Amino acid sequence: MTIAELRPGAKLGSITLPPVDRLTLIKYAGASGDYNPIHTIDEEAEKAGLPGVIAHGMWTMGSLGKLFSPYLDEWFIRDYSVRFKGMVFLGDVITLDAAAEEMNGDTASFLVSARNQKGEEVVSGKVRMKRM
Repeated sequence: MTIAELRPGAKLGSITLPPVDRLTLIKYAGASGDYNPIHTIDEEAEKAGLPGVIAHGMWTMGSLGKLFSPYLDEWFIRDYSVRFKGMVFLGDVITLDAAAEEMNGDTASFLVSARNQKGEEVVSGKVRMKRM
């Protein structure tokens, strides 16, 4: 199915990521330049009052973009906004979802969310796309 064929409420897709691991967060820190030690070092996360290392919020947000990758040959992401609602910890299994919200010819908007293995929403937001 193409984006243009979707109707409001239809799921664009769902992806379940492998469990969050420290190496992924270390690599993301290097790629993003966000070396805050709460994302990689247990002791530093605990000093900050956290129960342990947490994933970068932008890592979770960026992961949601994977849902749209198959469509980027015809569509581009025009606007992307999210709300961070919870923390992602080492070992969490995150499921990413997108559902069509509005479809209008050459524009489309989607509601996106990331949930942990407990079903808790950790990120919610909206993606607006435009056909090239």
